[in-house]
Amino acid sequence: MNALAALASQERQEPLLLPTPEVVVQLLALLVVLGLLARSLLPRINRALTERRAAVEDGISEARSARTEAEQALELNRSLLAEAGHEAARLRQEATDQGFATIAAMREQGARQRDSLVAAGRVQVEADRRASVETLRRELGTVVTDLAGQLAAESLEDQARQSRVIDRFIGGLEDKAAKSR
Repeated sequence: MNALAALASQERQEPLLLPTPEVVVQLLALLVVLGLLARSLLPRINRALTERRAAVEDGISEARSARTEAEQALELNRSLLAEAGHEAARLRQEATDQGFATIAAMREQGARQRDSLVAAGRVQVEADRRASVETLRRELGTVVTDLAGQLAAESLEDQARQSRVIDRFIGGLEDKAAKSR
């Protein structure tokens, strides 16, 4: 019991401290285990970390290049959109200009047709007026000849005589009309 009592008395005095030989053995065992782990496991861990770091860096590099490509595509799309807008504005302006040109051409054509119709109408009116004047001269000549023949008691049946009398009479009427204007 002596040994037990001595052990118990030692335990009471230093309950947290382990015996020194045991501590040394445990430390040596720990160092051996850590050495083995460092020798076999540490290279694997370092290799895995290196591979992971390389994969992350590659991903970042790819993301940067994808971002650069996306920015370039976005810029290209913006420039294409702006160009399409300019083209649409140009086409609208061109269509507007063509519309105005067509309207101007149609107005000009209408004015030419109007002028042509007016000129043709004037020619027709002038022709109708001449025909009317000629018809009036003949009818008036006939009436005047008959009247003159009755008044002068002279027959004006001769065509040449009739024409001279009609021309003198109409000339006198035209002179009176010109003076009254």
